[in-house]
Amino acid sequence: MANPVSDLPEVIATEAAQTEAVVDMGAAKLVGPELWGLEPYQIVSVAMLVLFAFAFFGAKVHKIIGGGLDGKIAAIKEQLDEVKQLRAEAEALRQEYADKIAGAEKDAEAMLANAQHEADAILEKAEADSKAMVERRKRMAEDKIAAAEREAVEDVRNRAVSAATEASRTLIAAKHDAEADKALADKVIAGI
Repeated sequence: MANPVSDLPEVIATEAAQTEAVVDMGAAKLVGPELWGLEPYQIVSVAMLVLFAFAFFGAKVHKIIGGGLDGKIAAIKEQLDEVKQLRAEAEALRQEYADKIAGAEKDAEAMLANAQHEADAILEKAEADSKAMVERRKRMAEDKIAAAEREAVEDVRNRAVSAATEASRTLIAAKHDAEADKALADKVIAGI
């Protein structure tokens, strides 16, 4: 069975790294551990550069990111406030129209009741007027009948008077002579 520690790369190995000396044309070169082709001092330099970059720019980056997020949060809160305000306005408008509809329904009911009342009043007035007109026409007819009766009676009287006068004249002319006239005239004069 293989040793798990010995299978790990040299960077995190727990055992000390082996170094070799390579002789290249008479010069000895020490070969040490490498990571991505960098020497240990280079790895430390890169790590220090990254650390300094975070130290100098990290605060600004955090501020920039935090400021951006705070701006987004503020914009979202503002939008939410606008939405709440629009919703409140919509609710108020809906309530206003609901009240208007209820008022219009009440007005329509009142107008209908008023129209019914006016129609009843007009019907009663028409009935009363028609009764009064019938009564007036009846009286007018009775008055015309009475006038016609009076006229007929007057006409009959006038004819009777004319007939009596004519008959008297005829009788007086036939039975009355000059002496009778003189005696009648004397009697009338004596009565005065």
